[in-house]
Amino acid sequence: MHRRLVFEEPVSRAAVWSRRLAWFSLAVLVLTILIFRMSEPSVEGLAPILGAYALVALAFGLSILAFIRIWRTGHRGVGLAFQSFALCLLLLLPAGFAGFKLAMLPALKDISTDIDDPPGFSRSRAALDGRGGHVPAEIPAALRRAQRQAYPQIAPIVLEAPAEVAFDMARKAANTLGWRVLEASRPGGRVGAGRIEAVARTRVLRFSDDITIRIRPRVDGSRIDIRSVSRLGTHDFGANAARIAAFAAEIELLNDAR
Repeated sequence: MHRRLVFEEPVSRAAVWSRRLAWFSLAVLVLTILIFRMSEPSVEGLAPILGAYALVALAFGLSILAFIRIWRTGHRGVGLAFQSFALCLLLLLPAGFAGFKLAMLPALKDISTDIDDPPGFSRSRAALDGRGGHVPAEIPAALRRAQRQAYPQIAPIVLEAPAEVAFDMARKAANTLGWRVLEASRPGGRVGAGRIEAVARTRVLRFSDDITIRIRPRVDGSRIDIRSVSRLGTHDFGANAARIAAFAAEIELLNDAR
């Protein structure tokens, strides 16, 4: 009786290493993000995260190489290569989305509902301490015009409610959205404007963005203007416009509930 020897095709080394590198990249990416969140956000602090994404890109390329090798040689390891490919694709999606916004949106970091007379930031001790001494600088008029073209939906919030009621709604909306209110002064009389100073944090990387809200009385009600400014970089990837839109939507809900 003769034994029949069965030879199996070897597992693709590219597939094995692509999956190993993909999981290692995931661990490095999560660790670097956690470290970044626990430290003071800075542009320099993004370098380890970019390095982790370089590993993800390498693992992604290795998974594609594994598919090519398996197709040509008949080696095993399709499942390993697919796991690596799927994991890397999932990790690269946020970076790809950010790249799309970077290409499609103008380089703005300061968005206001009033581009002709943007609300100024308070320089009171409470506001300065809450912002770590930072005061957002004014931007050129050309950038304000670029905002109008990029975000035509960003406009002043006009209400029939009196300024005192609008102030209460604005403060409640800021708290609902999770912003840290630094200072709040109520409208004074018929002509005095109310003001709310706040700081918001982005969800993932915990960047600090500065917010000022101005509430002015009108003959037929009140007007709310809000300005949101990113502290770091020159491009907010649409975050400030989205924040203002969320605030306006919250004000609309509170106004409808009156």
